[in-house]
This record gives sequence, C-alpha cells and structure tokens, in this order.
Amino acid sequence: MFIEPNNSGEKRGSIEVICGSMFSGKTEELIRRLKRVRIANLRVAAFKPAIDTRYATEKIVSHDTNVVDSFAVSKANEILLLYNDADVVGIDEAQFFDPEIADICDVLAFRGVRVIVAGLDMDFSGKPFGAMPHILAKADYVTKLHAICQQCGSMANYSYRKVANEEQVMLGATDSYEPRCRKCYQQS
Repeated sequence: MFIEPNNSGEKRGSIEVICGSMFSGKTEELIRRLKRVRIANLRVAAFKPAIDTRYATEKIVSHDTNVVDSFAVSKANEILLLYNDADVVGIDEAQFFDPEIADICDVLAFRGVRVIVAGLDMDFSGKPFGAMPHILAKADYVTKLHAICQQCGSMANYSYRKVANEEQVMLGATDSYEPRCRKCYQQS
C-alpha cells in the first residue's frame, strides 16, 4: 500500500479503497493512514464532499471524533485544482461525489499520487452507491470493513435506515442508521 519507486526512480501512484457499511470505521481508517503519511513527512491533501456538514465543514471527522483537516469540494474535478502536487490524497465519503470522482482518482494515480478513498459501497437499500463501484474497479487495493450488527451482534455489512425516507442521499448518524448483518437486514 505504499508508493513504490519504479526503475527510473519516479513515484508510482495507486488507488486504495476503504469501503463498508456505516459505523464500520472507514473514516477512522482513512484518518489513521493519513496521519501515518504525515509522520513520513509526505505532502497530504484531504477532501470531502461539501454536502457532508455533519461534524465540520473543513475537516474529515470520524464518528469517534478523530479529525484531519480537509477541503470541502462541490465537484470532483475541484480536487485536481486543490491537491497542490501532494504525495498522498485522501478522499472521504466518495459515494457522495459526482461520477467523475473515479476518473479523478485515476488521473491522480497516473500522476504518481497515492490516492486513499473511503466510502459506502452500498446504500441503505443494499444497492451499489454512487461512483463507488467504478472506484472499486480501478482500485489497486481494497479494504472492506465491517461493523457489528445492532440486532444480533454478528458481523454487519448493511446500513439499515431507521427513519422513513426513500431518498438515496440522506446524511445521518446513529439517529438515522444502524449497521445490520445480512439476516437482520433482510428481516426488516
């Protein structure tokens, strides 16, 4: 999961994806990786969608309240304008970006940037979410995280919506969602 030098000494870019259900620790893992990169004195740029204002507008914040500074952007192509030749680019909540985000990740990786992307792989209805399937298809490395089912305690990979709302995009936390295993999700 590191940028390895090729024979000419240039950096090789890569795309790492951290995916899973809500409350599985995706953002926590993204923040952990970005903090390790900073320890290595590499240049980092972090991004999140501007619509995600749950905890802070200019920071990526995990449910456990770990934080990393970030840019809030409305469109994926803004990332290319703001990354400022960083060695590593972190992107949180990738499912909320426009479809161009997958190509932006590819462009950065081809420029030699290590791109670390976190996002939901499925929406509340169990369908692939936003551009995540396209990012997963381009990924060099994929980490699928699981939460704990709030009904039975098994490994959970579904985000169950507890409130009546059929919109695909609905920001929320434990007030609106809970992780569920396949069986408990199906029984709801």
